[in-house]
Amino acid sequence: MSEQNKSAPQGNPGDISNWPMLKVVYRTDPDKIAALLPPGITVGAEPNVNMTIYNVPVPDVPEYGILTTVNADYNGIQGEYTLGYGIDQESAIFISQELNGQPKYPCTTDYFRMGNQVSARCTHQGYTFFEFSGESTGVNAPQEEFEQNEWWIKVSRAVGIMPDEDRGYDFPPHVVRVWSKFGTAWREEVKGQLVLRDSPWDPFARLLPMREQLSAHLWWPEFLGREVTLEGPLDPKGFWPFSDTISGSRWPGTMGGPKSA
Repeated sequence: MSEQNKSAPQGNPGDISNWPMLKVVYRTDPDKIAALLPPGITVGAEPNVNMTIYNVPVPDVPEYGILTTVNADYNGIQGEYTLGYGIDQESAIFISQELNGQPKYPCTTDYFRMGNQVSARCTHQGYTFFEFSGESTGVNAPQEEFEQNEWWIKVSRAVGIMPDEDRGYDFPPHVVRVWSKFGTAWREEVKGQLVLRDSPWDPFARLLPMREQLSAHLWWPEFLGREVTLEGPLDPKGFWPFSDTISGSRWPGTMGGPKSA
């Protein structure tokens, strides 16, 4: 079907399987990204933060979430380092991290479209850290098939009560590569503004300040392929400062919470 004759995706009224993803990209400072990357993972060519708001069935009930990545490379391969999946399904948080190192944590997301108006808001531990409001053009913006690499970290610190200087790992840090191939059923530009609000639990405004909003789109993906594989190890000593994180995300923390000032 030609792009001229292609129509927007349709579905049963209220069906959760046909929600578009809201994808917002902004530019930050390269040194801000570098400070969040463990040794062995490097800042990508463009210092971009990629935020995706979604509602997808997992496995057959709605999961509202916010995915945050930063452009980053590993072993010379371009990709995106994942800071977190803030989701509203507690059952998926712990097993995702234990199996594959997927950094999921609890978060409440309000996301809807009414006509061409698009609204999204994300809240964690009582702090609303993400707000977006805009208007879709309704016009398809075609996109070629593409491949994407996403980097997760699988790691387990040693069991026991001991000083940090004596602690090791039951499973030392390894990079998990998530390779995906996508098509695009439909994509609409959204004219709107992202607001990052200060939060100790999701410190975007402080640790990844927005210098320029680059794009915002509604995206109906076509899932063409996905592989999750264990890649190479990271330096255990170099990784140690990055092992304490906030609430299952990869934000730097202290005993599972925000890092104190």
